Amino acid sequence: MSLLVSVFVVDADGKRQVLEVPEGCSDLAGFERWRTSVWGSEVVRSLGATFFPVLADADLQVAAGQVPEFRRECALLREHLEEIVAGSPAVRTVEELKRQISERLANIEDAARRAEGMGGGVLIW
Repeated sequence: MSLLVSVFVVDADGKRQVLEVPEGCSDLAGFERWRTSVWGSEVVRSLGATFFPVLADADLQVAAGQVPEFRRECALLREHLEEIVAGSPAVRTVEELKRQISERLANIEDAARRAEGMGGGVLIW
């Protein structure tokens, strides 16, 4: 199974509406095992991340008002990508894992930009 990243809005009734992924965008956010081995890893936690480690135990829902802070956390992870890769169990090669994490983080960053632009939130599930 794979983790997915989605943008959502809250309608007038207070219900979360998950939006379609625009053409040319990807909703892939990593493998299910990345909940603990990457996004919820000790390395990510040691960087001071607070959003991504939630994935170790549950789906992550970032409310609209939290998206700017979430984007800063994404940037933090991108800055420390080498450390995150070094602390993660490599399935193939370190370079392959780095590429995979970078691509999935780019999908998350893209969803966060879209969410922020429309006043929505981000869901990783």
